[in-house]
Amino acid sequence: MTSLRRFGIWIVALVFVADQALKLWLLFGLRLAETGPYALTPFMNIVLAWNRGISYGLFQQGTDLGRWALVVLSFAAVIWLGRWMWRATNRLTVVSLALIIGGALGNGVDRAVYGAVVDFVHLYYGSFSWYIFNIADAAIVVGVLGLLYESFRPDASKPAQV
Repeated sequence: MTSLRRFGIWIVALVFVADQALKLWLLFGLRLAETGPYALTPFMNIVLAWNRGISYGLFQQGTDLGRWALVVLSFAAVIWLGRWMWRATNRLTVVSLALIIGGALGNGVDRAVYGAVVDFVHLYYGSFSWYIFNIADAAIVVGVLGLLYESFRPDASKPAQV
């Protein structure tokens, strides 16, 4: 196994473990549902939100069929992105895909175990409120931004097209 692949697997594991460990601690250690919310800064609270949909709360699922469809979709995406990561030779591509895979695994496990994704970070400023998210969501966003950056960056190994 190449060092780049190994690096990608470590990132997947780090994101997944950090996401799940923090969620478990918030739910069962801190007992956030009973004791929260907590104001950490003037612009950030730790709250408990159960997201039965996908990003930004879109496509909320109220049935078991919808829930399991999202679980299957999450794990299908993990397999597809994992194959892409395995074949990638660019470090930024591997890191970006690993972040997305780790986040998708974390949120997929939440859906399978709890029926919804555990979200807890609430950012706001005055009356402006950002959506509530978790480590997995943040990793997915950073991974997607990395892939977008890479797709728009000129590739020095290819000749310029005119």
